[in-house]
Amino acid sequence: MAETSTTPVGVEVKNLSKSFGQQVVIEDVSFDVKPGEIFVLMGPSGAGKSVLLRHLVNLEKPDAGQVLIDGKDAADPATHKAIRTALVFQAGALFNSMSVFDNLAFYPREHRLYNKSTLRDKVERVLKILHIEDTAKKLPAELSGGMRKRVAIARALVMEPQLLLYDEPTSELDPVTAANISEIIGTLKEEFSVTSIAVSHDRDLALGIADRVGLLMNGKLIALATPEELAASTDPQVAEFMSPKIDIQDPRFRKIS
Repeated sequence: MAETSTTPVGVEVKNLSKSFGQQVVIEDVSFDVKPGEIFVLMGPSGAGKSVLLRHLVNLEKPDAGQVLIDGKDAADPATHKAIRTALVFQAGALFNSMSVFDNLAFYPREHRLYNKSTLRDKVERVLKILHIEDTAKKLPAELSGGMRKRVAIARALVMEPQLLLYDEPTSELDPVTAANISEIIGTLKEEFSVTSIAVSHDRDLALGIADRVGLLMNGKLIALATPEELAASTDPQVAEFMSPKIDIQDPRFRKIS
């Protein structure tokens, strides 16, 4: 299947810090994401992953530092008019009163981005890529959690984004469905020319599909490596986080062996 004409963009996070009151959530974090890369930002619950992600779409303003997308300030609304960015929300954020087709068509239809025929073709193409053609006339409530995740990803892809962001894409899914969603994210790199950033506490997701992984803990980036390097790390904090015998959603890393 032919790829879109989208050009992926790079992302730079430069000395980013963010606090809410007296609580420091992100502290002097820096990393870069290369154009076309799949980057996974990992860490336990409360590590600051989702807050950092919201800076990329200008839903949060940094206290210090900067986020650049294709060299442009993410805090500038003009950046998001020039660069197509899409966010797949953790809970999907689908319109329950609309069919799957209308969920995918909603934004481009409201902004009159395509004529009726072109929009139909784009929606049908994305539904086919994600193997959910038979859901087009269904409501989100009629779908399983895994299928709703696919629909949320499909809605983002209709916009042919240059930067695609995922907030905990495998949360609340059973292991088989989570693995399936992870595989979808990985294969989209071949179908769409897009830079992908996911925040997650799912080790299997990071080790399975990421080109590089950042490990965020207590608001600080403690590791930036390939999955292979991260899995082989002898750093005590990294090794403990990567251990299969801990509950990684617990910031205290409670043993569950």
